[in-house]
Amino acid sequence: MSFSVYWLQSGGCGGDTMALLSASSPSLLDLLSALDIEVLWHPSLSNLSAGEHQALLDAIISGRRPLDVLVVEGAVIRGPAGTGLFDRWNGRPKKDLIAELAHRAGFVVAAGTCASFGGLGVGAEIEATGLQFKGHEPGGFLGSGFRSARGLPVLNLSGCPVHAEVVLGALSALAEGVRLDLDGLNRPLEWFGTLVHQGCSRNEYHEFRVEEQDFGGRGCLFFHMGCHGPLAYGPCNKLLWSKGTSKPRVGVPCFGCTEPDFPQRSPFFVTPNVEGIPLNLPPGVRRAHYMVYKGMAAVAAPERLTERQNRV
Repeated sequence: MSFSVYWLQSGGCGGDTMALLSASSPSLLDLLSALDIEVLWHPSLSNLSAGEHQALLDAIISGRRPLDVLVVEGAVIRGPAGTGLFDRWNGRPKKDLIAELAHRAGFVVAAGTCASFGGLGVGAEIEATGLQFKGHEPGGFLGSGFRSARGLPVLNLSGCPVHAEVVLGALSALAEGVRLDLDGLNRPLEWFGTLVHQGCSRNEYHEFRVEEQDFGGRGCLFFHMGCHGPLAYGPCNKLLWSKGTSKPRVGVPCFGCTEPDFPQRSPFFVTPNVEGIPLNLPPGVRRAHYMVYKGMAAVAAPERLTERQNRV
C-alpha cells in the first residue's frame, strides 16, 4: 500500500512549496515514484474538484481513509481573539481543519519556520503560532504534549524556506521507517545538528577575525554585517542551494532563518556588538575568552587573508 501525504498551506507565503518544486537529484516526482508516496493533496500539484477534495477530507477525518503524513506549510492563524477566522477553509477556521487532520495523521511535519515556530506573525493581531512551538516556547497550537498516531511530536523542518532536500529526506525517512533523532526544538539532527557556519567558505577569515564592514569582500560577515552563521543551526553550507551555493558564498550574511526568533526585530545587515564583539556569541563560548582569542587571532592573521580586497 502506498505511503500517503496531505500537504496543507496555512498562514504563509508558499515559499517552502516553491523551494520543494525546484528539487533535483532526485526531483520531487522521481522521489514520490521511487518510494510509492501518494500525494493525496498539494495545492500546487493536485487537480481535484472542490467536491472531490471535500470528500477526501471527510474520509480522512472520519478515519475511513488512512493518512500517513500531514505536512503543514505556514503558521497556524488563531486571530482574531482566538477564533481563527482570519484564515478560513470553506468558511471554517483553518486551524480546526489542521487539528482534525493532525490527530488522524501517522506523522505531522511542519514545513518551514512559520509552521515550526510561528514566524513573522507571532505577537501580531493574526495571533500566529507554530504547530508545537511559539517562538522558543513549547506548546504552540497543538500543545507540547501532542503526539501523532505513530507516537512522535511534530517534526520541525525549519527554514525560510526549508531546503528541498530536507523535506525529501524527511519524507523518505518516514516512508522507510528510519528513525530521526531530534534536537530540543523537534528538528531532525541529520540536518539541524550543525551550525550554518560549519562548511562556510569564509571560515578562515572568521578564525583570524578578518572582517568586512561592507559588501563585496571575502572576509567574515559575522562581526559587523549581521551574519548568523555561527549562531544558527541548519544545512545551508552542507547541502548548498541549487547544488552549489549559499548566502555567505555569494556575499550575503546568513539571516538565521532556521531559528525560532526569525525574523529578527533588529536590522538584518548590522551586528549588535560591544567594542567590536558581537552581543550574541556561538553556543558554549565565553565572552572573556572570545575577546582575548579573537584579539590574538587578528594580530596573527596571514597576509594572504588581510590583503583579500585585492583578490576579490
